[in-house]
Amino acid sequence: MTTTSAPRIPTGNRDDEIQIYDLHKSFGQLEVLKGITTTIHRGEVVCVIGPSGSGKSTLLRCVNLLEQPTSGRIFIINEEITDPDADIDRLRTKMGMVFQSFNLFPHLTALQNCTTALTNVLKKPKADAEKIAMANLTKVGLGERGGSYPGQMSGGQQQRVAIARALSMDPELMLFDEPTSALDPELVGDVLAVMRDLAAEGMTMMVVTHEMAFAREVADRVIFMDGGVIVEEGHPKDVIGNPQHPRTREFLRRVLDPTHVHAGDEDAAYAERHQSDLKVDKTGGGHLPPGVGFHSPSLG
Repeated sequence: MTTTSAPRIPTGNRDDEIQIYDLHKSFGQLEVLKGITTTIHRGEVVCVIGPSGSGKSTLLRCVNLLEQPTSGRIFIINEEITDPDADIDRLRTKMGMVFQSFNLFPHLTALQNCTTALTNVLKKPKADAEKIAMANLTKVGLGERGGSYPGQMSGGQQQRVAIARALSMDPELMLFDEPTSALDPELVGDVLAVMRDLAAEGMTMMVVTHEMAFAREVADRVIFMDGGVIVEEGHPKDVIGNPQHPRTREFLRRVLDPTHVHAGDEDAAYAERHQSDLKVDKTGGGHLPPGVGFHSPSLG
């Protein structure tokens, strides 16, 4: 009789850039992540999709420890970032992070936003930092806007500055948390074009997104999350084009054909999915810690 040995944790494979094992995260009584296990490989573009409150953004924020997991283990290029003795700041330099709200310093120019971490964290000389920053601003199509302040730029331009800032740290992988959700529809294309270019260059990318066309065209793998678990994952042509799980099919129907969705359906569906995690009072309100609501962006 043959036996199958358990996989080594971490795998030891340099190409397994993000390894996540049995990840749990709770906010008070609400368990947002319920045992996530997955691996992101070098050069792979993985899009994480799912309804609001499914745990997508929380998963991404746990990867670089912006959120502290309740339990589970995360390895970044075979180093455990969840180890209490981990050099978190050093491991974070391997990961570029782009947020939905840009998070630029309003009092700094685009160039200065891109050089601050280079000079303060990596201790690069100012001239070297500016050269790197200008190269990345040019890469995202903003080489002539280095002297502009965020308030002088459109939302799409600000997001591209945020991407340039992340790239300036020369990361080995990029994390995107709904990078287009705060943009006017007409500005989304330029940001997605930059991301497509990064994917074509072989950048490892983990992208939380509602952009189904981008996921279908660019992703190597799509993860569909709901209720804090991975419901279905695979190639876009399978998960988006021919989903097997009923919940995946329901979600895609709502996203791709929203004209047939009744008002309030998503709120009702969310409450039903999480009814085992919340003690709901007679007014329908959940007993959550301050600042954590049904539609808190941190739960996405």
